[in-house]
Amino acid sequence: MAAARSRWRRWRLTLVAAVAVVALAVVGLHGRLPDPREILRVMAGADYGWIALAALLQAVSLAAFAYQQRRILTAMGVRMGRREALSITLASTAIAISLPAGAVASTGYTIREYERAGATRQLSTAAAVVSGLTAIGGLSLLYITWATALVAENSTVFLTWQPFAVVAALAALTAAAVAGGRLMARRPSAGRARRSRDLEGRVVKAVRKLLDLARDAWRAGAALRVRDWAAALSYAVVKWVADIACFAATAHAFDLRVSIATLAAIYLAVQIVRQVPLTPGGAGIVDTAFIAGLTAAGVTAVSATAAVLAYRLLSTWLLIPTGGIAALLRRWAIARRAAATAPDPAPVSV
Repeated sequence: MAAARSRWRRWRLTLVAAVAVVALAVVGLHGRLPDPREILRVMAGADYGWIALAALLQAVSLAAFAYQQRRILTAMGVRMGRREALSITLASTAIAISLPAGAVASTGYTIREYERAGATRQLSTAAAVVSGLTAIGGLSLLYITWATALVAENSTVFLTWQPFAVVAALAALTAAAVAGGRLMARRPSAGRARRSRDLEGRVVKAVRKLLDLARDAWRAGAALRVRDWAAALSYAVVKWVADIACFAATAHAFDLRVSIATLAAIYLAVQIVRQVPLTPGGAGIVDTAFIAGLTAAGVTAVSATAAVLAYRLLSTWLLIPTGGIAALLRRWAIARRAAATAPDPAPVSV
């Protein structure tokens, strides 16, 4: 009975979150979109072959993210199947999109599911941190590549120094973190000094556990080999490139006369806006930024809106029910596995 109530509570919270996301999207986009009838007319005339390709590219992006995390865990000695990694990725992505503090809740869910898969808390946290760092690194590489290509094509282009300063700072912090973690990993951990009993309160214990967890996770992540970091970074680059290609495919489906370089520039610019979690999934904010970028490139507002809505449907909104289904299937699989491995009840003697 208690389990049924708990399941109903989770379903209710999920439904409320989904309704809230839709409401925020409607409010955020109200008055900023063209006539809905015009948008529907344009969407009806889209080339759905390109839409299918965009959906396939989005699937590739998600698979690359799942394989990246699986590769990191494998390097740490934790075995995980492809289906398991993909279901965790889908569910965690849905959480990140549908909740206001989605990134935090998604990371917590991912760490918990890694533990269920056999990883320790330290290794699960380290895997989540390494995944986040390589995701930032992959996006930074794309920024550098785009800027280099732009300068090579037109040497008179002026680029401000701020984006490169941010990328350099991220690279320096990552290198310092890895180097520090490797140095700590070589040192034997010192025994804990005795502390007076008055400091042994719950808060002190919680802070100490958190610091110990962070230290152990740091060591575990920094102890990865260079080729493991390179593999994780490669998967992150594939993830971002496939997502950019998905955006370009949806633009082509609506016959937008915009070059690939311009589409990549719009995508990379919007990623900066996307990192500020003002609304779940960036509802209203990210959509408006994409539409503004396309209209500035010379696309009509109706065509730009239709293309952005199609891209966001494939890359964001459809992932919420897909991730929910993946989470349910994973929960049922874990329950069946637990029931299959549970010992038979002892016979009752008469």
